[in-house]
Amino acid sequence: MRTVKAWAATSATAPLSATTIERRDVGDNDILIDIAFAGICHSDIHTARSEWGEAPYPLVVGHEIAGTVAEVGSAVTKHKVGDRVGVGCLVNSCGECDACTAGKEQYCPQSVGTYNATDRDGTITQGGYSTHIVVDADFALKIPEGIDLDVAAPLLCAGVTTWSPLRRFGVGEGSKVAVIGLGGLGHMGVQLAVALGAEVTVLSQSLKKQEDGLALGATDYRATSDDSTFEDLRGKFDLILNTVSASLPIQQYLSLLGVEGTLVNVGAPVEPFQVPAFSLIGGGKSLAGSMIGGIPETQEMLDFCADKGIGAKIEVISADQVNEAWERVVASDVRYRFVIDASTI
Repeated sequence: MRTVKAWAATSATAPLSATTIERRDVGDNDILIDIAFAGICHSDIHTARSEWGEAPYPLVVGHEIAGTVAEVGSAVTKHKVGDRVGVGCLVNSCGECDACTAGKEQYCPQSVGTYNATDRDGTITQGGYSTHIVVDADFALKIPEGIDLDVAAPLLCAGVTTWSPLRRFGVGEGSKVAVIGLGGLGHMGVQLAVALGAEVTVLSQSLKKQEDGLALGATDYRATSDDSTFEDLRGKFDLILNTVSASLPIQQYLSLLGVEGTLVNVGAPVEPFQVPAFSLIGGGKSLAGSMIGGIPETQEMLDFCADKGIGAKIEVISADQVNEAWERVVASDVRYRFVIDASTI
């Protein structure tokens, strides 16, 4: 065991504070990562504040991790000391079920989250708001040289969460895609869809981020508070990517799909959707969900981003700014991802 520095939640209401945690010894198929940057995801906040169920405390969150390999186990051949690597939302799975053998470990019934999960050895996983992490080598991704580590960190969650449905539903040259929301997820969805060759429209409550959306490659930016948006865009899109966790009038958004179009949710609103059956039946439309991504498609996404020069738009902070950053995330006051400089932990 080794002791490392970290920032942890000690209760659902207490601010994060500096502490130390134990990391396991490097096993045969493990690697030790010297963390350089850790992105802040809204999921971190929901979990640490026990908004998605009671969390075990103290808890270190963070599943957007980028750094370099500091030590490798005796059986590791995939990585070597000094390699640039990342860790996303998963650190283990059964490796044998249909999901795992298909490279979709995120849907494995025994998948192990990077934090707030029971690992295969019975311990509770602790995340990336720390200086080091030990993970199974098979769950570490190679970060290509074409991406800086700070802008790469959010790709491990926000990037693959939007990439996975874009690939699953065949977005490519000539596809017409709408992205609901221009936040941490949405700004990645726009960039990736554009780079895949799609014509992209951003659907947002207001036009206050219009300039940003167009700069990211969107060809249109519409305010959903304007009723004319739903008239003008009726039947236009092949795919609508919903990145927000707010309760939406889904029937209105389904009306924007063309025949056999799909609205896919990566945001997770608490309230259930009201979906009249004929909103789907009339045009052979689909309402789908998607959760993060598997290890192979995460690597595919990283390689694609390096090739296309895509990275998250970030604000780098020191560890002692994390509580302020969390409040700004809750207030949607970030463009578009906070990233913690782990050297300040």
